[in-house]
Amino acid sequence: MPKEIAAYCSRCRNHQLHAISVYKAGKRRALAEGERRHEREKKGYGGQKYSLQRKFSKTTKKQTLKLVCKACGHAQHRDGMRLKKLDFS
Repeated sequence: MPKEIAAYCSRCRNHQLHAISVYKAGKRRALAEGERRHEREKKGYGGQKYSLQRKFSKTTKKQTLKLVCKACGHAQHRDGMRLKKLDFS
């Protein structure tokens, strides 16, 4: 995959060069409302709120691409393809 592509920027309202990287989720906040609710529902008898995935049928994940506009710095996400490793050239 190239390091830069020309893509539409919704802030600039025309096609600009965008830097591409793989999106990585940030650290989860332990004090967020949903996180506290989940901990409370896991506590005591009854276990998990939803079942844990034990057997995976897929061997790869769909990588989400993060596109950052070179002109204004506006970031957007784009659904990537299913692959084991993404190399930028």
